[in-house]
Amino acid sequence: MSEPTFRTHRSARALLAGAFAAFCLTQFAPALADDSGQIQAFLSTLKGARLIDLSHNWEITSPVASVNPFYSFALSATHANTRGAFGDGGQLSFTAEVQHFSGQHGAPSIDAIGHIGRDGKLFGGLDAAAATSNPDGIGASGVGANLSIDKFPVDLLVNRGILLDVATLIQGDSSPLPATFEITAVHLEQAAKRQHVRLKKGDTVFIRTGWGQYFKSNAALYSGANSPGPSLDGANFLIKNGARVVGDDTLTFEQRPPIVTSPTFQVFPVHMRVIADSGIFIIENLNLEELAQAKAYEFAVVVPPLRILGGTGSALRAFALVPQGD
Repeated sequence: MSEPTFRTHRSARALLAGAFAAFCLTQFAPALADDSGQIQAFLSTLKGARLIDLSHNWEITSPVASVNPFYSFALSATHANTRGAFGDGGQLSFTAEVQHFSGQHGAPSIDAIGHIGRDGKLFGGLDAAAATSNPDGIGASGVGANLSIDKFPVDLLVNRGILLDVATLIQGDSSPLPATFEITAVHLEQAAKRQHVRLKKGDTVFIRTGWGQYFKSNAALYSGANSPGPSLDGANFLIKNGARVVGDDTLTFEQRPPIVTSPTFQVFPVHMRVIADSGIFIIENLNLEELAQAKAYEFAVVVPPLRILGGTGSALRAFALVPQGD
């Protein structure tokens, strides 16, 4: 490993440690006197970091998987029709909107563990039908409430993040992977080796296919019949290495069409393997381009789902923190 690469990893680890410590300290901040300046020092460390946004805009033209409700947005109140509504001579005006969307499919979004079942069972062997027998949400029936997105683990809100840039590994530049490319365990292992990073138990691991470039520029291609992504072999690599959250820059995370025929016919086999079998969260529709351009392969990642009681998933404003200059 070269000396510059070593320094980059060391500074990333230091920033990650600072992020964790700051997060822990803020839980108790009201009860702490900052006589030693610890909180301010941690805040200075975080504010001095480079923030890389991993999100796209939510727009009415954004691609959404066809099996899910499409995103809609409309102003329900405008400054024109609310001015003077309170008899104040027209001083105050306000605006508000109505949105309709599937919480687990956006830009980006995270799937709750209760989002996917296999053979009528959710993760942990819970009865999938019983968990959603009450339309108020996952677990509203009394079964499976622990698998709703409002139960997202606090320790994963700020975590060690790893980027595996498979697109650059294969293409040699920033070009996206071909639409039919299958990402295997070998590709993920080679990407980690090329980048001098090692996956650890508990990591949040993102895979770059390069298709994030198409989210805005070519929505039809992005949401079409084919896109690259991890196969079952690739998924097993992530599971074996202890990932707790995985994600990529495509519509469905796994390779599309999401079908395997051997040894048995399966639809969305990677989702079943990762979520239903292994209890690992999946993030889709990430924007990983700036992260890859920065060659930031190890970073502090912030993933804050909305606390939606019974929710099958949530929209995110995910971002990475890396040392300035990396």
